[in-house]
Amino acid sequence: MTTGPWAGLLWCLPGLPALGAVILLLGGRRTDRWGHLLATGLAGAAAVVAVASWIAMIGRPDEQRAVTSVGWRAITAGDFHVDAALHLDQLSMCFVLLITVVGTAIAIYSIGYMAHDPHRRRFFAYLDLFLAAMLVLVLADGYLVMYLGWEGVGLASYLLIGFWQHKPSAATAAKKAFVINRVGDFGFVIALMLMFSAFGSVGFDAVFAGAGAAGEQTVTWICLLLLLAACAKSAQVPLQAWLLDAMEGPTPVSALIHAATMVTAGVYLITRSAPLYDLAPHAQTAVLVVGAVTLLFGAIIGCAKDDIKKALAASTMSQIGYMVLAAGLGPAGYALAILHLVAHGFFKAGLFLGAGSVMHAMNDETDMRRYGGLARLMPITFVTFGVGYLALIGIPPFSGFFSKDGIIEAALGAGGVRGPVLFSVTVLGAGLTAYYMTRVMAMTFFGERRWVDPESRPHESPRSMTWPMIGLAVGSLGVGGALALGGTLQDWLAPVVGDPGHHEGPLPVALVTAIVLVVVLAGVAIAWRQYGRAPVPVSAPTRVGALTAAARRDLYGDGFNETVFERPGRLLTRTVVAVEDDGMARLPDEIGAGMSALSRLTRGLQTGYVRSYAASIVVGTLVIAVVTWVVSAL
Repeated sequence: MTTGPWAGLLWCLPGLPALGAVILLLGGRRTDRWGHLLATGLAGAAAVVAVASWIAMIGRPDEQRAVTSVGWRAITAGDFHVDAALHLDQLSMCFVLLITVVGTAIAIYSIGYMAHDPHRRRFFAYLDLFLAAMLVLVLADGYLVMYLGWEGVGLASYLLIGFWQHKPSAATAAKKAFVINRVGDFGFVIALMLMFSAFGSVGFDAVFAGAGAAGEQTVTWICLLLLLAACAKSAQVPLQAWLLDAMEGPTPVSALIHAATMVTAGVYLITRSAPLYDLAPHAQTAVLVVGAVTLLFGAIIGCAKDDIKKALAASTMSQIGYMVLAAGLGPAGYALAILHLVAHGFFKAGLFLGAGSVMHAMNDETDMRRYGGLARLMPITFVTFGVGYLALIGIPPFSGFFSKDGIIEAALGAGGVRGPVLFSVTVLGAGLTAYYMTRVMAMTFFGERRWVDPESRPHESPRSMTWPMIGLAVGSLGVGGALALGGTLQDWLAPVVGDPGHHEGPLPVALVTAIVLVVVLAGVAIAWRQYGRAPVPVSAPTRVGALTAAARRDLYGDGFNETVFERPGRLLTRTVVAVEDDGMARLPDEIGAGMSALSRLTRGLQTGYVRSYAASIVVGTLVIAVVTWVVSAL
């Protein structure tokens, strides 16, 4: 751990975009002309600081690469205290570079995409707020400061998803994302309470140091609660239902949420908590199950979506499932999860920006059944989108090949029954990914033109949109290989998440790669036969199989939530209201009526005659004497 000038610069990373958000929000309409340029410039400045910090970190020995900067004492309560401190190490550096570089590219793209929106300045303020919150999350020196960034990301996502709040669907989607994420936040809060109870602190160092003596049960509960929080932020089963509806926001928001920020937060939380999960094998198994189920869940949904943004959103759900599964493998998978996360950040951001470019040319149409034949009309979008497509399905030498195949090989080497099961799940997921992404490519860029307006002439997007797409395409081609070859990223992260070691799998690596490629090419061939060579109807067929029908309805995720949570919640609410209206509201009147009846009963005893009172005293005395005699005789 080191301090010094680089430690002081840590505050510039979240501070620069936060400054942009403050200026644009407080400056109001006076900043409309140049607000988008300021926000983009400050995001770019944060990226420059990130790259400079990375270069400085490379120049230091491994044991001196971690940098901490303490700002002020935020909370003091007896012996308990929390410092507002930032911590930059090899793990957080991966996220800082991804957030700032990809976030800046998305901001540049947004200048052209949001050019005609009357509220563009407010959009860029929210975008900078999002970046600042995510940077606080990954730079936090403890769980409580991380929770501050965690909540900031939730707020910013609510504002961005519901940016076009005049649309009821956007307002509903924002509220849905906010409510579901509150469920995960509840898990985070309870985990913080358990940490304080068990360790007397919520700082990383104190929690990790005391975990070994706390008992496996305590650590397991903390890890399960953190997993609940991760499921909400990273849209993993069972808290995945908000992600597809989040497409109601502007397309740059989709790229920001799905590539560089919000959905990666859960993976970061699990990986940062690696010392805890390594002591809780049952929690690690839960992580594996969540990742494997979500991997297939998202892939199946993606196969049935005609909305280009929702198909890519389902893909994100599935790819985050790969990352969570890798994190559940322990030291053998932590670095692979981050490798796939970084590679995914580039090619998925490029794919979403490409989808936005297509929508820009098609008058905001999102239905791929009304696209077709766009390859020649939009060559830059076609090529950059194609690079992201090849990276996502894992074709060598694109980045997704190195990251996804690494996870599949690690899954096979998990040992016992887990190995073959996880291998089958991950390979099947790779085949489904190839199928639905080839379907997207074929329906969008190839085949006959199925435009609703025959007079429309789609055109290439402006340079402010195409240059970020080109940059992300270059990253999609080279980042994965550069980080994977020679175990570069694994060696980089080893001081933080542990040494993965070397484990020989039951099958040679070359054979595993061949099996995966055969399955991927089979998925490509099937999709091309159905959507590339055959005509695509403008309207989706109404008679489909049960699985397709379920996939169109997101595998009944909303139906499950409505049945299990929403309807019982409504019933409970109505019951409480009825009790309050019919019972509690009448309680004062009933008490008053009872007191009136009691007063009427006792009023008859007050006659006003002294002889009556004397007789009552004599009778009472005799009764007490008789009772006393009887009791004593017994």
